Amino acid sequence: MNPSAEFDVVVHGASGFTGRLVAEHFAKHHPDLRWAMSGRSADKLAAVREEIGAPASTPLIVADADDPASLGAMVVRTKAVLTTVGPYQLYGSDLVAACAQAGTDYLDLCGEPAWMRQMIDAHEAAAKASGARIVFSCGFDSIPFELGVWFVQQEAAKRFGAPASRVKGRVRAMRGAFSGGTAASLKATLAAAARDPQVLEYLKDPFALTPDFAGPKQPHGAAVAYDEDLGQWTAPFVMAAINTRNVHRSNWLMDQPYGADFVYDEMALTGPGEAGEAAAKAIGAANAALGAEGGPKPGEGPSQEEREAGFYDLLFVALADDGRQVRAGVKGDKDPGYGSTSKMIGETALCLVDSPEVAGGIWTPGAALRDKLVERLQAKAGLVFAVE
Repeated sequence: MNPSAEFDVVVHGASGFTGRLVAEHFAKHHPDLRWAMSGRSADKLAAVREEIGAPASTPLIVADADDPASLGAMVVRTKAVLTTVGPYQLYGSDLVAACAQAGTDYLDLCGEPAWMRQMIDAHEAAAKASGARIVFSCGFDSIPFELGVWFVQQEAAKRFGAPASRVKGRVRAMRGAFSGGTAASLKATLAAAARDPQVLEYLKDPFALTPDFAGPKQPHGAAVAYDEDLGQWTAPFVMAAINTRNVHRSNWLMDQPYGADFVYDEMALTGPGEAGEAAAKAIGAANAALGAEGGPKPGEGPSQEEREAGFYDLLFVALADDGRQVRAGVKGDKDPGYGSTSKMIGETALCLVDSPEVAGGIWTPGAALRDKLVERLQAKAGLVFAVE
């Protein structure tokens, strides 16, 4: 991180749907922040700046994924780049490379584990050398899950004397669509897997993001199942494929406080009895349609009213070997894909800039910032973490 940089944060992709929400959050809630808006079109950026009520003095930077020189010129002006321009496997590689070389922090909303592994292999050494903190997955995938596990494990350590080797992540309730970017990323990932067998191997591997470490066999989470510990039916959760990888990477980056034998899975809770089973099967069928035509396209998203009406309620259960349980909840006050995600990445960027003690390298948000980020998200981003 360059302490003498002109800006604290540049929001790259500020004229896109999610980038605009991040910029609006900064304009409303951080009037003293030194920040800039970046994108391909100065005219579009200027229009967004006016529409969101940002000061007319807010700097605009023209930078394009197709022009690596423009990215390089941008990253040397700021302590951190926050990018919402995905799919990242199509538009993010040169920006990660530029940040890793320049010592500039990088944050994104990536849910693309194969690309993330490629970036780890390519740029981890450069980021450590330059001091750049590269932080993927700073939205609904995967902060509430990664920090939910961290939070419940802190309580487990108090009650059990050690963190639990088994944690279950469960979605109790959620209202709000996944973003158009999520669907586009899924399509791009499937296309990449069709071209490259190595991508397919990463997608199947729960430990794809922990180079040179493979833990125990993990639940596959791909089928409707009855959860005996919770007394409810469960359905596959569509974000589990990225969230579980990030949770295992966090454990690995923190020198495995949860143990080398840690087992973690995520499912959606649908209730007991026949009604719960029927709901689980319906969710499973709906998941199969994600990524099909007809969902939101990148740049599109729900209205402000829909975002305000959205929410999520997550449960984390730490299981001791003797059957004891510790439960914690994580709740968000906006729809997960847009309203909550835009606040999360914005506040994570500011938390990172305010954390010079974090060394250079490729991080998960939770492993880098831990309780400091939990506290900030509760204070600034509408999340609630609570032991139950």
